[in-house]
Amino acid sequence: MAKIEKIDLIHFTFEVAGLGPDAEGTLGYNPSAQQTLQSFVLKIQDSEGTIGEYCPMHSGKHPAVINQTIPLLPSLIGQDSLAREELYQRYKRRHRHLGGVGYSAIDICLWDLFGKKVGMSIATLLGGFRWDLPAYASTNSGDHNGGLSEPAAYADFAQQCRDLGYRAFKMHCWSDGDPKSEIATIAAVANAVGGDMDLMTDPASHIRTYSDALRVGRACDDHDYYWLEDPLADCGHAPHVHRLLRQKIKTPLLLTEHVRGLEAKSAWITEEATDFLRADPEYDLGITGVMKTAALAEAFGIDVELHSSGPAHRHCMSAIRNSNYYELALVHPKMTNPLPPIYTCGYSDQLEAVSADGTLPVPTGPGLGVTIDTEFLARSEVGRQTFE
Repeated sequence: MAKIEKIDLIHFTFEVAGLGPDAEGTLGYNPSAQQTLQSFVLKIQDSEGTIGEYCPMHSGKHPAVINQTIPLLPSLIGQDSLAREELYQRYKRRHRHLGGVGYSAIDICLWDLFGKKVGMSIATLLGGFRWDLPAYASTNSGDHNGGLSEPAAYADFAQQCRDLGYRAFKMHCWSDGDPKSEIATIAAVANAVGGDMDLMTDPASHIRTYSDALRVGRACDDHDYYWLEDPLADCGHAPHVHRLLRQKIKTPLLLTEHVRGLEAKSAWITEEATDFLRADPEYDLGITGVMKTAALAEAFGIDVELHSSGPAHRHCMSAIRNSNYYELALVHPKMTNPLPPIYTCGYSDQLEAVSADGTLPVPTGPGLGVTIDTEFLARSEVGRQTFE
C-alpha cells in the first residue's frame, strides 16, 4: 500500500487586465481595471514517490474553497493514496456541514496520482469513449463599460464565436435581475445566430420573482433555446418553484449547480424539477462525485452537464455518455478568460482554443495529462504550506 506521505499547498496570484468589480462586487469587464486573483496548486506525494497535482480553475479564486481544503490535509497523511472511494465516503461525512467543496481538489489530485502511477490518462481509466468534446462559449456577465453592455453586443459576440467554430453559445446577462433586458438579449442573439448555434441563457439566480422567470422562460420558448439555467433568486435550491416553472414552459431547465452532492441532486429528479443535472468536479467532491452524479442521471434517462472548464472536467466528460456540451467559461470579446496561466503543455481554456469543428481535446497524457509551469509558479507564489 502506497501511503500519502507529503502534501504541498502552494498559493499564487495572477493578474487579469480589464477585470474589475461592479457596484455589487461582481467581477466583470472594466477596460481601466486590472484585478489580482489568487489560486493554488495542490501536490500529494505517496511513499512510492508518485505525485498528484491539481490547480483549480474558476473555483480557485474563491477563498472559501481553499479555507475548506486546508483543514482536511493533515489527516490525509498516512492514508492509502489509491483508496479514493474510501476517502470520498470518509470526507463526505466529515465535510457534511460545508457541502464537500473543500475535498474536491483532493480527489482530483488523487486521480492524477493514480493515472501517473499506472501511466494512463484519467479519461482512459474512467473508460472514456470520446476525445474531442463539443463546446459552447459561455460568456462573462454583462457590464456597462462598453463590453457586453447591450443585447446587440451579445449578438455580435455570438457571431464571433460561431465564426471561430463554436456550435453553441450561452450568455450570462446583467446582475440587476431586469427581465426586459434578459428577454431583449434572448431575442437579439437568436435573431443573429439561432439557425446556426444551440443557445442557452443563465440569469445566474438574478430573476427575483416567479412571474418574471416565467416571462424569461416563455421568451426562451419563442426562440427555441436549448436550456434555461438557474433563473430564480432562490439560488437554485428550491425544487418546488422550478417544477412549477418547468410545467409552464417548453424550454428545458438546467439546475443543481448550487446543490452539493449526489443525494441532494437526486431529489431534483424525483421532484421533476429539472430536465438536466449540473455537476462540477471542483464543487461536487471531485471526479469521484461527478461520475456518481453522471451515473445517477443516466439511470433516470436524463443528461448531466458539467459546470465550468478545466482538465478534470474534460476527463469526466470524455467518459460520460449522457452529456452534450463542454462549457468554455467565462469568455468575453474584449478580455481574456480570467483563468490562471498555469500550464506549459499547450492546454488552454481561452476563447480561441476551440477547433474549427467546435470541439476541444481531452488531454491524453498520464493522469490529468497537463504540465504545470514551475517557473511561473515560482515567480507567482505568495505562500506555501507543507504537511508530512
